[in-house]
Amino acid sequence: MQEQYRTLAHEGVHETEINRSRFLCALAPVADEREAQEFVARIRREHPTATHNCYAYVLGADASVQKASDDGEPGGTAGVPMLQMLLRREMRYVAAVVTRYYGGVKLGAGGLIRAYGGVVGEALDALGTVTRRRYRLATVTVDHQRAGKLENDLRATGRAVREVQYTEAVTIEIGLPDADVPAFRAWLADTTAGTAVLELGGEAYGDA
Repeated sequence: MQEQYRTLAHEGVHETEINRSRFLCALAPVADEREAQEFVARIRREHPTATHNCYAYVLGADASVQKASDDGEPGGTAGVPMLQMLLRREMRYVAAVVTRYYGGVKLGAGGLIRAYGGVVGEALDALGTVTRRRYRLATVTVDHQRAGKLENDLRATGRAVREVQYTEAVTIEIGLPDADVPAFRAWLADTTAGTAVLELGGEAYGDA
């Protein structure tokens, strides 16, 4: 698995005008190809009279899925530069749709490439990105007497507490970078006088 990747902070739209053509770049974080395609379809419905609705999206922490469409613009002048901008910025799980309203002035192939790639870059700057880092899911089981203090200590030391369940004992699910596991195991034993049990699970990604 990749150690980390960047994605979009939130959905949004950025608009710019180039030689009288309006370019609106809509960006959204998407979990899978279905969400990406639904986002593209929604933006197209919102702009039925637009000259073009070109798109690109990148899925997978390792960018294993990459799609782009010129939607009637000359081949390679819209979707590909949009996709290249997403990849250059190391963006993952992101869909971009650039809606163009033609203003009567032709931009030429070079102008189109700069416009479509550029408006995606501007939109990323305007909306902001977040970094997701790989971590190990871990479950700490502890008695009720120590649970409250342990949970507070975990949060105070910046641990990502994901879930807390109270049954006969208390289980606290956290996220740990792999490199931190040995030190965390020692800290946990010291903090709980060896009474807590640590179980390691699978891997996931979370906010850096």
